[in-house]
Amino acid sequence: MRDTARVVAYAGRLDDGRREDLLAALHGLGVEVTETSATQAPTYAVLTLDVELAAPAAEVRAGLSRWTAASGVGAALVPAPVYSPGPKMLIMDVDSTLIRQEVIELLAAHAGREAEVAAVTEAAMRGELDFAQSLHHRVRALEGLPAAVIGEVVERIRLSDGAEALVAAYLGAGHRVGVVSGGFSQVLAPLAQRLRLSFAKANDLEILDGTLTGRVAGAVVDRREKERTLRAEADRAGVRPAAVIAVGDGANDLDMLGAAGLGVAFNAKPAVRAAADAALDLPDLDVVRHFAGL
Repeated sequence: MRDTARVVAYAGRLDDGRREDLLAALHGLGVEVTETSATQAPTYAVLTLDVELAAPAAEVRAGLSRWTAASGVGAALVPAPVYSPGPKMLIMDVDSTLIRQEVIELLAAHAGREAEVAAVTEAAMRGELDFAQSLHHRVRALEGLPAAVIGEVVERIRLSDGAEALVAAYLGAGHRVGVVSGGFSQVLAPLAQRLRLSFAKANDLEILDGTLTGRVAGAVVDRREKERTLRAEADRAGVRPAAVIAVGDGANDLDMLGAAGLGVAFNAKPAVRAAADAALDLPDLDVVRHFAGL
């Protein structure tokens, strides 16, 4: 019996020529299309195809990757547990994923060290530096800042396009949505409350006498902790990891993306794109809900 799955293609627009090209590519990969549906949103178009696989999923995914590179259209092979009826969960990174900015860079700007901190952040997200070591290095740049700057940073945060709609779609369907971040709980808490997230985990900035000490209190939320959080929260909710979608952009997200039923690289670094199940380069997170059939 053939495995069933879905292919979700996405772009700013999908004309008939691109659709025919995708169908031809799938046919060449031994994929039988059983049903199709199309969605046109204000900023993107989605084509969803229910399929049966004659070849192993890894081969089909590799073939789709070649097609997307040539066509410029994104496409994801979505395993059945991700979109089938039943409890689901969405877990996301925060900085440069749920939100547009890197919070530590916003904080560092108050100390006049934004460029220095941004360079270390980039290296860490590319996987060139140990995340925990890089975090401690960057947080030291914040030593002596008044804690009041956290409130100023919270006011400057802007959600990524489509983030609010994506969260609302999951929560509205009765599913859990949470975030796990290498950023800071003091900044994340009001955002989590605003979006009514099911859970949120991040690092704690140490504050003494109303001043940032330049240290993190407790263990660092690194890539291993992100994966542990995914598994623990899914287990708490009775959701199989195979029914979880994880979204992130940096090397710190790799273990989390690998543990999910579908790992999505959102405007991500090359190494993360290569390792993820799907790469979303459109600047609209709302596309992710179509992977879950919402």
